[in-house]
Amino acid sequence: MRKFQEKVKRFCKKYNLESAVEHRVLDTISELGEVAKEILIMSDYGKKPIRYREEIKYELGDLFYSLITIANFFNIDLEEALDIALKNTREG
Repeated sequence: MRKFQEKVKRFCKKYNLESAVEHRVLDTISELGEVAKEILIMSDYGKKPIRYREEIKYELGDLFYSLITIANFFNIDLEEALDIALKNTREG
């Protein structure tokens, strides 16, 4: 995951996309909403079984990018954070 985090860090720097962490969190929530909206569309708002649409890939990518920007702001290694979460889930 460090590779992803470094890639996002370089991208943000290149395109001057650095902003306050509060904005990053709001952006992440917005992107999660777009993932949820796409799932609703894929299921015709729960009326049909979910049918894959390519758009979900883009929405998940946006969400992943936004989450990485928060981790980068705090200098959190997401791989380490994931390992902690998995350990806590297993022990919980």
